[in-house]
Amino acid sequence: MPQATPAMNVDSANPFRFPAVARKKVTAAFDGGRLTSDGGVLLLAQAERAMGICQRLAACIADPRDPARVVHRLDDILRARVFAIACGYEDADDLDALRDDPGFRLALGKLPGSGAGLASQPTMSRWENAPTTRELASMMVAMIDIYCASYPAPPVAVTLDIDDTCDVVHGYQQLSFWNGHHGERCFLPIHVYDTATGRPVAMLLRTGKTPSGAEAAGHIRRLVRHIRRNWPETHITIRGDGHYGRPEVMAFCEAAGIDYVFGLPTNAALRADPAIVAAADACAVKRAEEGRAILRHYAQTRYGAKSWKSQRRVVARIEASTLGMDIRYVVTSLTEGSAEHIYDTLYCARGQVENLIKRHKAQLASDRTSCRSANANQVRLILHTAAYWLLWRISQEVQKAVAPNTMSLAAAEFATLRLRLLKVAARIIESTTRIRVAFTSACPDASVFRAIATTLPPAPA
Repeated sequence: MPQATPAMNVDSANPFRFPAVARKKVTAAFDGGRLTSDGGVLLLAQAERAMGICQRLAACIADPRDPARVVHRLDDILRARVFAIACGYEDADDLDALRDDPGFRLALGKLPGSGAGLASQPTMSRWENAPTTRELASMMVAMIDIYCASYPAPPVAVTLDIDDTCDVVHGYQQLSFWNGHHGERCFLPIHVYDTATGRPVAMLLRTGKTPSGAEAAGHIRRLVRHIRRNWPETHITIRGDGHYGRPEVMAFCEAAGIDYVFGLPTNAALRADPAIVAAADACAVKRAEEGRAILRHYAQTRYGAKSWKSQRRVVARIEASTLGMDIRYVVTSLTEGSAEHIYDTLYCARGQVENLIKRHKAQLASDRTSCRSANANQVRLILHTAAYWLLWRISQEVQKAVAPNTMSLAAAEFATLRLRLLKVAARIIESTTRIRVAFTSACPDASVFRAIATTLPPAPA
């Protein structure tokens, strides 16, 4: 049976006062009845069932329980955790407080006032630690399949951005490692995004040291193999910073017919290249003659490091200013396009992936990887990515629902969508034959909420 809610608790129902308004006393008590402050969780439920995320993930994990004695199905356990993360409850401990929330109960297909509550924190923690390494690999493949299924038809081409980010550990967890660059003991999980559309592709927890060329090539090879199973004809371009511009990665991309654009660290050979030296001198002279504060030029050359098996196209962005000369390099397999286009239009667009990683970490708390086990932390990263998918789907529905002249939410961050569409107060009224959800009349985004709710397919009974 559900636990007593604050409204049913005698102590909580005792009234208290606020300052008077217009000579009228203001009293309050937690006796409003069956209310939720997360009415938008019902939108998440529709989005999740439309995408089938938790059902796909649950199918990857063996469930040894006796079916006759199961109270909480595995997909519902994962669903409750993902909904909580999307609503801002990033810790499993929060599930103890949410297990009798009427909004969450409805989102999980349970009656708001009867029956067992939702799964508790100990139950969730056991399942976070349950998947084996092989099952985790299946879950990560399922997330790639979800990415591919998010397109109505295979795209002609996609550009995938790969990067790693510092995830500071809170103890001596498995895979934690001291990183001198960040000055922290941390993980360095790899994030892969379809940056043009904001879609997450893959998130891999790994140790806190920079990946080697062989490791990076292995991760990219497995990623491409799984994508190719869904999209055999789609042209893939991999984009990343200098960490991933390794000979092993470039050799794999060339052998697999994949284009790449990677940052390239500077060295003495590049700085002495005649084409780049000539372009840099011309840029500096022209800046001085025209009296500009900053002037930018571009150059390209063919370059081959000792560890490379062949020469490759290298593009240089040359910037002369009153502070001196700054030259950045990019190596690419692309044969078409000017040096300016390669650098400014293609390579610099990867900067957006930093914003997506910040959204994943800061707005969905995906760095809550405080479990002892590396497998459990990878499960958490997958669940936080599932929450990312739900908010991404809501944002897509917002863009469809909002009129062109009122696009305030169309490009909103996840935190804004949570505040405006998920944190909506609602009274849930249950009668003999129906359940009515009465949202607050003062909701400023009621029209958008209604449009999304009617556009998304209804959750199955």
